[in-house]
Amino acid sequence: MPGRIRNEDVALVRERARIDEVVAEYVALRNSGGSSLAGLCPFHDEKSPSFNVTPSRGLYYCFGCSEGGDVITFLQKIDQLTFAEAVERLAGRYGVQLRYEEGGSAVGRDRAPKTRYVEANRAAQQFYAEQLATFPEAQTGQRFLSERGFDQAATERFGVGYAPQGWDALTRHLRGLGYSDSELLTGGLLSQRAGGGVYDRFRGRLVWPIHSPAGDVIGFGARRLYEDDTGPKYLNTPETPVYRKSEVLFGLDLARREIARQQQAVVVEGYTDVMACHLSGVGTAVATCGTSFGEDHVRVLRRLLMDRNELHGEVIFTFDGDSAGQKAAVRAFTEDRNFVTQLFVAVEPDGLDPCELWQAKGPEAVQALVTGRVPLSEFVVKGVLDGFDLRTPEGRVAALREAAPMVARTKDTSLRPEYARSLAGWLGMEVEPVLAAVAAAARAGGTRGTRTDPPAHRAERRPERVEHPAASGSTQGSPEVSPLGVPAAAPAPDRPRRDDRALVVDREVLKAALQCPDLAGASFDELPPEAFGHPAYVAVRSAVAGAGGAATGARDQGERWVARVLDAAANDAVRSVVYELAVEPLLIAGEPDARYVDIQVGQLQLRMVQRQVAEVRSRLQRTDPAQAEEYQRVFGELVGLEHRSRQLRERAVGGA
Repeated sequence: MPGRIRNEDVALVRERARIDEVVAEYVALRNSGGSSLAGLCPFHDEKSPSFNVTPSRGLYYCFGCSEGGDVITFLQKIDQLTFAEAVERLAGRYGVQLRYEEGGSAVGRDRAPKTRYVEANRAAQQFYAEQLATFPEAQTGQRFLSERGFDQAATERFGVGYAPQGWDALTRHLRGLGYSDSELLTGGLLSQRAGGGVYDRFRGRLVWPIHSPAGDVIGFGARRLYEDDTGPKYLNTPETPVYRKSEVLFGLDLARREIARQQQAVVVEGYTDVMACHLSGVGTAVATCGTSFGEDHVRVLRRLLMDRNELHGEVIFTFDGDSAGQKAAVRAFTEDRNFVTQLFVAVEPDGLDPCELWQAKGPEAVQALVTGRVPLSEFVVKGVLDGFDLRTPEGRVAALREAAPMVARTKDTSLRPEYARSLAGWLGMEVEPVLAAVAAAARAGGTRGTRTDPPAHRAERRPERVEHPAASGSTQGSPEVSPLGVPAAAPAPDRPRRDDRALVVDREVLKAALQCPDLAGASFDELPPEAFGHPAYVAVRSAVAGAGGAATGARDQGERWVARVLDAAANDAVRSVVYELAVEPLLIAGEPDARYVDIQVGQLQLRMVQRQVAEVRSRLQRTDPAQAEEYQRVFGELVGLEHRSRQLRERAVGGA
């Protein structure tokens, strides 16, 4: 086995990899002012974006859960990769040839495990695609696609392939490429025989590759073609180190940019439905893979939709019109509290799914299906009313009793009166009693399911204590919103709050040293540790000094400078604060200049001198005037400090 990847190759990967490009595969990013981008954090549930990315420094940081790092760290955390796996994935994407300390290269079994699974899946997809195009047996699969209107260009666009009927066609092919049976079993491409041995998991089926948002092949969905196949109609890759079906959406790699651009996602039920939608011009279509739409899928879409309380964005479900589709709609409606976007349903009157509609009536019909969506609440309530005889007073009253709590659960409270009026029309009743019934249901708890709060947060990892003996700081006050306008998360013990007004200047000075060391330069380096009012900030100042000082950083700005400070940091807790300060914009409109940084440094110096003045004045009061020499020495020290204090105040006023 080779040793660790060479440091210079890791540095080259960091330099070439665009963190905004990589993060955008998972999170919709919007310009948040200056050089920063913001989005909904992929590491914890939140309603307002507090996840910030700074491309110029190659860093990200979440002000909600304190997760931060660089492009390698991001991939490690988002896809549960090892360091080597993340570096190898980025190296492949950005064309960096990796070398290892003890020789060797990133080929064969030397690749990190998850990288091997992804590469095995990619090789399998190429094999299946070749079989569909050239293998005589695959004519059954070609006919299946052709009958549904999909030509060769369509099958190639979606990577559709064919798995031969034999027991070991793929096994033999991948063994020839150097993959072991153990790897292929763990990766979900093979199955284990009861009496020992292995065989191809997918046989005699059409196969669709399932991609990660970044475009890696991580699994497959396979449809039965032959009557003697006793397996399920659709067979998917099992759970593997790279494939988690509760978080996977087929077509997301193709749809994610359109979802973010149009603020719309169309959720369909099958692979051919996704194909039909995209070929019809509905480029926001995705489908679940062998499981129902759940909370993890909600999180994936919310990050792309930049979902907020203002109800921006739409998610449109194309449920079938049968009872199963109705149940799915009701389930989505009851889970709506976890989805702040507006939910809609698009159901074709004749019960056709998007693929059938594409075949029968063409692309325009598929577009019209999506355009003619109705609010999910309306669809669900009408479905409930269908179960009652509305021709009788008893039926109408019973239907009202059942439907009123559902209207009361409408997330947007301003819409409830309108929905109540619509309900009155559907029931054939006067508006007043229906409004009263909905209001009563709301008071009785009908709105319990309508809160827009996200699901309970996953356990938020907090940094360890930052220990430093040099200073003690203020953590007075705890406003709910920081000066940046993002929610202020409760910090770990001894971690400074972003909204602590007593530490604003400390924070600005350190941000300047990290983000624009050419402006901070020697004036920052002259600040002693005791100038900073919190142990964590003292530790960051020490890390800057350990990296050579801001004056040195002025010659090596950007990613490399911050990386050097991170290397010099005492522990992970200090590194977390460095990430935070390197990403958070300075509190100035536009780009910072030398005057702004000089004022901030001067204010920090002034505070330190004022503290020293108070200390010396107290010492002078305790000094006996009869001890003339000592008294004059302390008095002279006080005069000098007060003179320095006046100079700093004048500098601050003049600079302002």
